[in-house]
Formats: sequence, structure tokens, C-alpha cells
Amino acid sequence: MTLLIPQRTSFTLLLTATLALSLAATFAEAQTAPKYSAKVPPYITTPDKVETSIGTLKFFDGLPDAETVQKVYDNLDRARGMEAFLSGIPAASLYAACEGISQVGVKPNAAIGIMQDLMDARSVFLTANSTTVYVFGCIDLKDGPVVVEVPPGVLGPVDDAFFRWVTDVGLTGPDKGQGGKYLFVPPGYTGNLPSDGYLIVKPPTYSNLIFYRAFVKDGDIAAASNGVKAKARVYPLSAAGSPPAPAFVDLSGVQFNTVHANTFHFYEEINEVVQHEPADAFDPEIVGLFAAVGIKKGTPFAPDARMKGILTDAVAVANATARAIVFAPRDERVKFYPDRQWATAFIGGKYDFLLDGERMLDARTLFHYYATGITPAMAFSKPGTGSAYAYAGRDAKGEYLDGAKTYKITLPAPIPAAQFWSFMVYDGQTRSMLETDQKLAGLDSNDRNIKKNADGSVTIWFAPRAPAGQEANWVQTTPGKSWNSLLRLYAPLEPWFDKTWKPGDFELQ
Repeated sequence: MTLLIPQRTSFTLLLTATLALSLAATFAEAQTAPKYSAKVPPYITTPDKVETSIGTLKFFDGLPDAETVQKVYDNLDRARGMEAFLSGIPAASLYAACEGISQVGVKPNAAIGIMQDLMDARSVFLTANSTTVYVFGCIDLKDGPVVVEVPPGVLGPVDDAFFRWVTDVGLTGPDKGQGGKYLFVPPGYTGNLPSDGYLIVKPPTYSNLIFYRAFVKDGDIAAASNGVKAKARVYPLSAAGSPPAPAFVDLSGVQFNTVHANTFHFYEEINEVVQHEPADAFDPEIVGLFAAVGIKKGTPFAPDARMKGILTDAVAVANATARAIVFAPRDERVKFYPDRQWATAFIGGKYDFLLDGERMLDARTLFHYYATGITPAMAFSKPGTGSAYAYAGRDAKGEYLDGAKTYKITLPAPIPAAQFWSFMVYDGQTRSMLETDQKLAGLDSNDRNIKKNADGSVTIWFAPRAPAGQEANWVQTTPGKSWNSLLRLYAPLEPWFDKTWKPGDFELQ
């Protein structure tokens, strides 16, 4: 019997058979390994579609499509913009300091700034204090060597354009507190130098910040200021035969800023540094990082609208990151005591943030975002010498300190400071002195009005208004403002170092 198959069905069967043969041939071809085939581990390959935090990424056999290319380059530029902020803070911070004081008359190589009547909150400085007479200036070596005459009895560092320590002056410097003439020589300088009479220093950058303090004895601020003004000088070596009269600028009470930007302007500050300094002034990795976002020596920094938008976003996220690193650190080594809120800005006592071959990137960001001036004398001191620092921005329960609330803290007796101790209160926004009606934004043990408890301990109160009877032991805060505090011990003693002495935490009342 003959079966009659409809024409359409016949065509369908024919088509199906053809496709089957074609697929079989393709499959057979695929199953035939190339003569020189590799055993490719799947973990080195890229799927045709990958879901990521920046969206879906698509590929043809490992090749990114146009949309994916745009996404990853945007992400790369953003990541490098963030890292340029986090790693570039030291350079921007020193630039901002020199630019800030220059704008109020302290010109490089020509003038010396002095807080003749101490510092207060009107001048924006990272975590400065109001207990000593500050003296500062910027040295620019681009036109040749510069002489800095340092008075006796002072203490402080010189830092280069990346806020790296160059030398100390004064008590911990080569002059050993006797004062002397420092000759700063530019990188690559080949001219003749004096054979004697100078302490010669060779920084790796043109721009350098000198920042020292003159100590106030017996409350005589004028004597400390006059001691500086009698001996301090700065001038080019070319003028050493007939030095110009010293020019001092009293900056006490002057409103000016020395803190770097947290907006797109930050990259413009970095660009100013890169253009001014020698091409090899910084580590090649840092130079390459800045170049990757368009900041390159000899080239205008002119990002297009796309890149400017990306960098504006990058700096916003990076600024938030720096604030988290300072005020909510995840590195347990930042905690000075395991059962206290006090923290250190010098992990491992390392002023250069190098530990066991590791550059501690977050530690470097923490210090330079929060503070200014770097020297081994700050990070490491011996009992009875130098100074010790601990900062806190949270109360005993781990909550941020609130300027509208009342707190107290007790320093147990005996307080391990051979010279004196101090508390300073800083604005969480600016990291500079908190703006209040109290000039000093803190207090220290040189104040003879401070009351001690019966056991010799000292309790300090922090609040918008002084608790009744605690006026002498009160530091003012401001409602609506966050704040944090630095505890300083000058000439700290052994109980500080072995941690058998612990300051209390801030207790909410």
C-alpha cells in the first residue's frame, strides 16, 4: 500500500532532515579538536555576559562590546580619580597650607608667619593647638638655595611638597635646640655651596613647609614671640652677604584657610603641585596615577565634560572614604586601647607609614586628612621627651560626639606628662578648631584654675554651656556641630607607653 504524504509535510520533513545534518556536521566539526589545542582552564575565560556592580558586561568570545568598553573606562577613570584623591592628600594639603599663608602675606623665602597671640578658630588649620606660639613659612627652592635662620628653643619639622619629612629644626633637629642657620638646597643643584657655617639640607622637592612652635613659659606669650622675632630669618643664599631685614606677619585672629579642597578643585591643586615640581619629585606610581586622570607635567589640565563629571563624582566618594577612614576606621590597629574610643594616627609608630615592607595606604590617608606636619618626633618619642597624641570622635558607647550634648571625661591621677597635657576640640567638618565663644577651643594643665578631684584626677566637661560649678574645667561645644578631640601629653612618661595609664572615655550626661 502506498502512503500519500501531503506536500507541506514532505517539505517539513526535508527541512528537518537538512537541519539535522547541518547541526550534526557543526557538532562533529566542534568536536574535532585543533591539532594544537590547549587545555584551557575555565577560570581564565570570560563568559559572553557578566553581571557586575557597574552593570551587565557583554563579550563576543572575550571581546567587549562598545557599551561594555564605555562602562569599564568610565569605571577605571573613576577609580583612578578616587585613588588620586586618597593618595594625593599629602601633596594637596601642603599646597593648600603654603597657598593659604601666602594669600595673607607670608610669601615664600621672604616672610615668616607667626601666631603672636596664639591661634584660634578664625584661622583654619588641621588640628592645630592654641597653647604654643606657631611659626611657619614656605621655602621655594626653584630659583636656588635658601637660608633659614632658626631661633633657639623651638621645635618642629620641615616637610616637602608631598608632606614627606625632610628634617626637624630646634630641639629634635641638627641644631639641638641651640638655633642655627639651615641652608636648603634644591634638587639637582650643581652650584657652589658654603663650606661651613650652615646646616645643609637637600629636600627632593622645590616647595617645603617649615612649621615650628615656640613654647610659652609662665604664661608669657610675648616673650615667646619676641624670642622668635629676635633670631628668625629667611632669605635666598644669594643675599647672605647682606641679608634683608626680617619680615614677620602676625596671623593671630586672621581669617584664612590652609585646608585642601574636597571638591573637583582638589585636582586643580594637585595640578599646581605637579607643574611646579621636578618631574621626578614623587614616586613614579604616584606620578602615573595623576597622569592617568589628566594631571601631567608640561600639559594643561583640561578634562572634557565627561571626565570632569567622573572626577567630580570620584572626589565626592573619595572624600567620604577619607572621612570613614578617620572617624570610623576598620583597621583595629588604629585603636589605642582595646576598651576605649581613643585612636592613634600613627599605626606602629611609623611616621612614613611603612611597616614590614607595606605602605599603609589607609594610615597615610588617615593622618594627612586629619592632621598636618609630619616628623618622627611626633610618631615616636621616648619617656620624658617629645609629645604623644590620641584622638577620639565618639563617646563611651561608640556614638559620634554631638555639640548639643553634655559630656565629661576623667584623666586618672597621676597624669603621665612631665611638662603638661592638653585637650583641643576640633570641628568634624573642617578638622580645624571648633568655632565657639571660647578663644582657645580647649584647655591645658598650664591653666592654674583647673580643679582637681580629691584623688588628684581631673574631670573635664564638654558642653554648649558650663555645668554649674565646672566653669574652670569646661570646654565649649556648639549645637548642630559634630566635634572630636585630641589629647596631647608633652614629655609623656612610661605609663603612657606601657599603657598602664588610660584616659577615660567621653561619658554622655
